[in-house]
Amino acid sequence: MAMDAKEIELKTKALTKAATQNEPAANILALLKELQKGVKASEDLLRSTRVGIIVNKFKQHKSADVARLSSEIVSKWRNEVNKQKASGSPATASQRSSGSPRPARNGTASPAAATPSDKTSKLSVPPDKRTWKADKVDINQTSNRIRDSCIGLMYDGLCLGSTEMPRAVLAKASAVEAAAYNTLGPETKEQYRTKMRSLFQNLKNKSNPTLRTRVLNNDVSAEDFVRMSHDELMSAEQREKEQRIKKENMDKAMVAQAERSISTSLQCGKCGQRKVTYTEAQTRSADEPMTLFCTCLNCGKSWRQ
Repeated sequence: MAMDAKEIELKTKALTKAATQNEPAANILALLKELQKGVKASEDLLRSTRVGIIVNKFKQHKSADVARLSSEIVSKWRNEVNKQKASGSPATASQRSSGSPRPARNGTASPAAATPSDKTSKLSVPPDKRTWKADKVDINQTSNRIRDSCIGLMYDGLCLGSTEMPRAVLAKASAVEAAAYNTLGPETKEQYRTKMRSLFQNLKNKSNPTLRTRVLNNDVSAEDFVRMSHDELMSAEQREKEQRIKKENMDKAMVAQAERSISTSLQCGKCGQRKVTYTEAQTRSADEPMTLFCTCLNCGKSWRQ
């Protein structure tokens, strides 16, 4: 049977008490299993009871069983909420109030239904001028200033040049932030903040518009988006350009140099001598270290490092 909000809050308090008093892992597992079975997740329920935040903290528990179960529960609840958002199903009363208006009893829309009052159901600014402020959406989704700011950041990156409705963009921005928080959080960690800045920079890159589209269309899930590497986030054109730069740098580096430095700190792996000449060249990205092209004066062996 599904628990009501009061029951969930009691279980949440019991969980917090168990953690602060270092109760056995078996006690915590029992409480987590009750929540796993009894919570019918919705965005409003998770936010009002804060059960998701409490359970998420147990992902760092010293007991592997507790950490694994809490991770499974958080993932399950997140997927349920995302499905509700994607389908537009009115899981809670508040969702009904912010969604499509209820039809009147005679089966026709009520007068108020003719003009939706929800600001997130329509566009009010040109696509290239959109931000969460311009769209007048409420980014206060977690009651946490840093996390809500990151939701706003994701919204600004996703809405740029898009004609998607504000509600859909906000749902995706919230899902991306939640995925980053669950993977790299809490919000005080530099890893989490760095990833959010990186995702925003890639989303707003005008030479990579397909990334925004892929994320908004769910071609790339929020979880996969957060896990994507620097190369995976780039467009095909950007990757081709970077490969071309690397090749040009490599070609330049392989041209014979008139002057070469001599080092006694470099050692030849073939003869063991420390009479080595070398040149430096930038063969990778600008933020990567220089490549050394070395030649042993004793045996003639060449290598790079």
